[in-house]
Amino acid sequence: MPSMKMKSIYAAILAVGIAAGAGSVAWKDSVSTNVLPAAHAQAATAPVVSGLPDFTQLVDLVGPAVVNIRTAEKVRSNPMASGGMDEEMLEFFRRFGLPVPNAPRQGRPGPAPGDDEEVRPSGVGSGFIVSPDGYVMTNAHVVDGASEVIVTLADKREFKAKIVGADKRTDVAVVKIDAKDLPAVKIGNVNNLKVGEWVLAIGSPFGLENTVTAGIVSAKQRDTGDYLPFIQTDVAINPGNSGGPLLNMHGEVVGINSQIYSRSGGFMGISFAIPIDEAVRVSDQLRATGKVSRGRIGVQIGAVTKDVAESIGLGKAQGALVSAVEPDSPAAKAGIEAGDIIVKYDGKDIEKVADLPRMVGNTKPGSKAEVTVFRRGQLRNLSIVVAEVEPEEVAQVQTDEAAESGSIATATAKKLGLVVGDLTAAQQKELGIKGGVRVLTASGAAARANLREGDVILAVANQEVTGIKSFEAALTKADLTKPVNVLVRRGEWTQYVLIRPRSNP
Repeated sequence: MPSMKMKSIYAAILAVGIAAGAGSVAWKDSVSTNVLPAAHAQAATAPVVSGLPDFTQLVDLVGPAVVNIRTAEKVRSNPMASGGMDEEMLEFFRRFGLPVPNAPRQGRPGPAPGDDEEVRPSGVGSGFIVSPDGYVMTNAHVVDGASEVIVTLADKREFKAKIVGADKRTDVAVVKIDAKDLPAVKIGNVNNLKVGEWVLAIGSPFGLENTVTAGIVSAKQRDTGDYLPFIQTDVAINPGNSGGPLLNMHGEVVGINSQIYSRSGGFMGISFAIPIDEAVRVSDQLRATGKVSRGRIGVQIGAVTKDVAESIGLGKAQGALVSAVEPDSPAAKAGIEAGDIIVKYDGKDIEKVADLPRMVGNTKPGSKAEVTVFRRGQLRNLSIVVAEVEPEEVAQVQTDEAAESGSIATATAKKLGLVVGDLTAAQQKELGIKGGVRVLTASGAAARANLREGDVILAVANQEVTGIKSFEAALTKADLTKPVNVLVRRGEWTQYVLIRPRSNP
């Protein structure tokens, strides 16, 4: 009996013999059998992707146009505010949630006359030069609240920068440094970007200047609920990368690195960039006027579900469902009604509800647009004159204001985790609504539904809310053993949320 070693040898010899035999048969019967020509055989077996890209030339080309941005803010220091306690001891009390001895009460008015003002570092980010005369593009959140902005070039030169303008909605900002003949980036065409394409990021993660990371495009128009659709990549992005360029293989900027998806605070393989075409549109306005002008038509909208689309004869779930029309708004003057489904705006299809605010916002105020609505089984074309969005004002609910307007936290409301208050006439006018109640606190089921302080509740369980009394009446009628639908206004957005009182899955 042959040994195991010999068996292996026999098997190898047999395999070679079979292979040779097969080769001879194929050659002998090449005339009658379907054998691929050599060229076709080579093409069939050639890999789709071969080799890895070399980024060195790209980095040499674009690297000098990428900058580091440091920010600082003015803070008041009052040694008496903490009873003369040093910073380490203060940190001890903060960490363990202990009250600071001899600290002033929260109701203390502004800083005392003897308080000193000092500038402290507040953050670090990235940016890139868009013109040789010193205009730099970055994220709005990088420079938000900064009293001082320092731009460091790749050659280590530092400049104090002036904030030209910042747009929080798109998270785009422009700053200006006093310099000339600077290396500037080239702007690419986002429409030519493809999923799976190699892209590169250069920035200052954790303050490490001109750090290069690479990856591929995962998606082109990822809707995350923000104003703009994002470019999703797997490029390593970390704190400090914000505001830096996302580059294609031609060395052109196709996006601004802005956000990451993370459960730990660090990179987890999903990062988002603002499409450069949208960013350039915003930056051009910021450079020209220091602000961004947006269009509005004055409607509250919601998503069209599959069931609704089928039941009304629309076919597929598309468009934006008009839940309310503001009085005397462009939409009202154009004849748009609550219950209409806007399926086209200015000739472009509304695939999902988030498309409409973006399209309208990008329209120049004062211009005309054609809106196609689906109403009672028919399509109608309406002409509309787009108005301008008023400057955003952050409305804070003050305790004294809540006391004046009144609040409610009945047993029914508490089951949902809600305490609400009436809106003042000024607040209703500002929001362009006739009723509703403002959320003062949200906990339990309401918090799980992502409701928060400052939200305005317009309807509960399909019942219109005009004030606290109607809010309580709607809650009383609602079946709290099932999810309760609540129509909520947050900023300029109106949407339905489901509150699950019993933590239904």
